[in-house]
Amino acid sequence: MVRVLFLGGLGRSGTTLLERVLGCLPGVCTLGEVVHLWRRDLLDNERCGCGRPFSACDFWREVGDRAFGGWHRVDPHHVLRLQDRVERTRHIPKLAGRTCDNQVREYADQYARVYAAAAAVTGARVVIDSSKHASLAYCLRHAPDIDLRVAHVVRDARGVAYSWTKTVTRPESDGRETMTRYSPSRAALLWSAHNAAFGLLGARGTAVRRFRYEEFVADPRGTSLAIAAFAGLDLPADALDFLAEGADGVVHADLPATHSAAGNPMRFRTGPVEVRADDTWRTALPPNQRRLVAAIAAPLHGAYGYPITGRRT
Repeated sequence: MVRVLFLGGLGRSGTTLLERVLGCLPGVCTLGEVVHLWRRDLLDNERCGCGRPFSACDFWREVGDRAFGGWHRVDPHHVLRLQDRVERTRHIPKLAGRTCDNQVREYADQYARVYAAAAAVTGARVVIDSSKHASLAYCLRHAPDIDLRVAHVVRDARGVAYSWTKTVTRPESDGRETMTRYSPSRAALLWSAHNAAFGLLGARGTAVRRFRYEEFVADPRGTSLAIAAFAGLDLPADALDFLAEGADGVVHADLPATHSAAGNPMRFRTGPVEVRADDTWRTALPPNQRRLVAAIAAPLHGAYGYPITGRRT
């Protein structure tokens, strides 16, 4: 059985930065957003986090050999068809049940094979998947070979909504494509739906613990230790030495290259990276949109400790 730490929540909640920091801990292997591996990597041969095309990455080649006897033995179109049939937000009520059908088990097994192979290749005790999709986490709970732990990452809905309005180029496409954009109201609705789904997942018996982005950037060491403990990692005293506080009081993380399958453009950054709050939304998101997002997200906003006003949390 392979232990998987699944980073869940809505995109633009700081999960890429969190994953990069956690990936520096001993005994951890980060894979990025594995949910996109079947299309973006196997079909489109996009770049791995190490910078090489997926097909030319030695790490992923070895993972494919161990998991399936080679990637040529995987039919990505079949996996994507399974994904369309079972891994959808509308299927969560059904996936939340005690039993599942054969298609869910087959779909979850594809991931279990990848996780187990990655753990074997790296010797990691914990594999991190930052796919975020609640529907995927619900599928994975039905895989008998996965010890699933879900770190539910939340961020102030107004910050998330503002981030979804920005135009961000996907580096993998060499400037040809940009990441998906949503209006503030659409982002607020998605924020509410996705985060509520993870609350239900915990109520169904899966190990789920909530972590706030704002607390992570304020105390990256403390949050990293808390998540490591949740994942069952016993860390040595020097495990967090890669986090250093600068003269300005800002913590910097010295990040190595990773083999992330997909994700935010930050997955390509290496070297010292500031771990600090991105609160541009406080001035860049118009007041009427801030109020709209806060109103839509109000029920969970309050439960997560976010005030309706714009004061800092």
